Amino acid sequence: MLTSPPVILTIAGSDSCAGAGLQADLKAISANGGYGICAVTAIVSEVPHVVSRVQIVEPEMLADQLAILSANYPIACIKTGMLANRELAQITADFLEAQAKHGIRLVVDPVMVATSGDRLLDDAAIDIYRERILPLAGIATPNLAEAETLLDRKIESESEMTEAASDFLKIFGCATLLKGGHLSDDQDAIDIFASPDGVIRLIAPRIPNIDAHGTGCTLSAALAALLGGGAPCNEAVRKAKAYISAAIAQSFHWNEPADISALNHDPDGLQSDS
Repeated sequence: MLTSPPVILTIAGSDSCAGAGLQADLKAISANGGYGICAVTAIVSEVPHVVSRVQIVEPEMLADQLAILSANYPIACIKTGMLANRELAQITADFLEAQAKHGIRLVVDPVMVATSGDRLLDDAAIDIYRERILPLAGIATPNLAEAETLLDRKIESESEMTEAASDFLKIFGCATLLKGGHLSDDQDAIDIFASPDGVIRLIAPRIPNIDAHGTGCTLSAALAALLGGGAPCNEAVRKAKAYISAAIAQSFHWNEPADISALNHDPDGLQSDS
């Protein structure tokens, strides 16, 4: 009999261009050996760099999705993305607290701002992250802007990144992969991972002129799939970093009807090889 893959739940917004959000999550989960299921928090009409419209789902709809999925699937790991507002963040926190009692692992991508610069989270929800969601996480994956918001300070150098990742761990009690892709135009893209085992510097060659739409969602979803499959934390982080680097390096591009790019969520045919 075919072995069933670990079930990974993503709680996130829907991205109409499928480069980010739950569509990117599901592709990345599949490419990294998981079976993805999803609870939709919002419908976002967008393409890279342009958000046209956001429609947030009713709280009862999110609660129902979470209830029916958790009652029927053996969830191995949960990944959160866009939670949209305070009500949905509260419902998610209630659900995560219940699941934590069963030892289910959690990756929190604290989505607050799209690559386009559009806000994807209202201010009232940020305290829910600080007080209820992040303390439940096994790993958080903030980018620089998100870490600055949650820590209430600027991060402008690699040394400040290292200090911020360590402080994130101390304050919220979760291992932290701080993504430094937007820090500078240096030759290398540097992320910092802080865990109870210490601090790791993750380096990959910076690929010029790429579209970063969906990179954060894809990285955190890959990480959730790897953790759900039983990979140790440090190994999962290194593999997820290698995966997103390959997805960027092998990205797709179209010239018509618009000049547009997209991540390759199955670089080197990983899905067919797994």
